[in-house]
Amino acid sequence: MRVIAAYSIKGGVGKTTTAVNLAYLSAVEGARTLVWDLDPQGAASYMFRVKPRVKGGGRRLVRGRLDVDSLIRGTDFDRLDLLPADLSYRHMDLHLDTTKRPTRQLARVLAPVRDQYDTVVLDCPPSLSLVSESVFEAAARVLVPMVPAPLPARTLDQLQAFLKAREMRRPPKVMAFFTMVDRRRKLHREIITELAGTRPEVLAAEVPASTTFEQMGMRQAPVEIFAPRSSAAAAYRKLWDEIRDQGEF
Repeated sequence: MRVIAAYSIKGGVGKTTTAVNLAYLSAVEGARTLVWDLDPQGAASYMFRVKPRVKGGGRRLVRGRLDVDSLIRGTDFDRLDLLPADLSYRHMDLHLDTTKRPTRQLARVLAPVRDQYDTVVLDCPPSLSLVSESVFEAAARVLVPMVPAPLPARTLDQLQAFLKAREMRRPPKVMAFFTMVDRRRKLHREIITELAGTRPEVLAAEVPASTTFEQMGMRQAPVEIFAPRSSAAAAYRKLWDEIRDQGEF
């Protein structure tokens, strides 16, 4: 089971959009895929038309007192399931802190369904917290969407420094990519050229700024469903291909 986290310290950079679209592409390829919506706002759950509610709440879930399999919901798409968000996830840091090994709890929640799925995509809340640490322990790949501007690029340095300080036995591979790209803007072109040429963790795929992504909320579906010929859909196909080309994990 390969675990991929769509993660950013900042919000509003296309994290949920990435999780939804890549999970769909994984399922289309034939992989049994699960999305875990860890964000209490429940955007991924909404996109998949699933009520953001976990019976028993986040505290019992991370303490291993709930049957995870019974909480998973099917979506409108073959081979693609969802472990929904819940408003109680807003206290997830506190829930994790009551456990003996908090940074390993999310991986333990997923352990019972390891044989049921080929791919798990974690849609993470924007933060650098105990939840983040548990995500980093559970995931083999951390996908970091970045808007081409100075501050989001700086958050990549913060993330790398945080992972290095953790001295993890098996740290996840960080894979960053630019999103909301407008090639007409000189600043966007300059930042992309600078970082893509000097940082090996920055992928070549670029996700453009597009109104197609706004339609995802109205249609509650991945872009491949309603706009397969769009630049947005092509960008996520390229991103997914590049992630797979990085090798098995």
